[in-house]
Amino acid sequence: DRHKLIHWSDTVERIGDPAYFETPEDAFKELWNCWEYFDGVWKDRLANPGSDLISLLAHGPSTKNMSPNEYLGNMLLLIVGGNDTTRNSITGGVLALNQFADEYKKLQQNPDVIPNMVSEIIRWQSPVAHMCRTALEDTELGGKQIKKWDKVAMWYVSGNRDDSKIDRANEFLIDREGARHHLSFGFGIHRCIGNRVGEMQLRVLWEEIMKRFKKVEVVGEPAYLRSNFIRGITELPVIVRE
Repeated sequence: DRHKLIHWSDTVERIGDPAYFETPEDAFKELWNCWEYFDGVWKDRLANPGSDLISLLAHGPSTKNMSPNEYLGNMLLLIVGGNDTTRNSITGGVLALNQFADEYKKLQQNPDVIPNMVSEIIRWQSPVAHMCRTALEDTELGGKQIKKWDKVAMWYVSGNRDDSKIDRANEFLIDREGARHHLSFGFGIHRCIGNRVGEMQLRVLWEEIMKRFKKVEVVGEPAYLRSNFIRGITELPVIVRE
């Protein structure tokens, strides 16, 4: 059933995209199918617990009484965060290396730079463009008054291109010094819990690509996800050169 996870991840992001669903109602019907599926898994794990995540949630003292909305919210967070941001960083990295040909040459000459390049790819792509937070007290930020309970949008993609903080911020540099000092994973207690897994996935992928292929060459224009939240690429034509 793992293919369903990718589809449900895309469903969350493309509810208003007519290229994916004819109407938003069709998308919400698909989310209902997602809920029914995970509700069934929850009930099964209650009766037949194993060592998997949902069994741990269903029997854990701090999670066993989650509301249905909390449970589904956690499942969707894991589905989307666990595959979509990584997929878009992979594609964004291929595109960036083709746009900055000298950087691809650096990679070909020195594959040991891959771990550092992974951080630069994640900064450059910024797969999650923004996130919202709620102010817990009155404060001032950048000369603007923010009241308690106001919603504040944090544009990671903007911060990752802030040339007052990042040298040559609008250039893709795979050997950038301090490349991991970006905002793509958030900050503080809300920092992405899967950040190390995502970095590992990209590192292993590029290590294997460089062992097996000379180049992944972009041969057409990318098609982008219709979203201001996820910086996603839905299509990127390439030729793999051996």
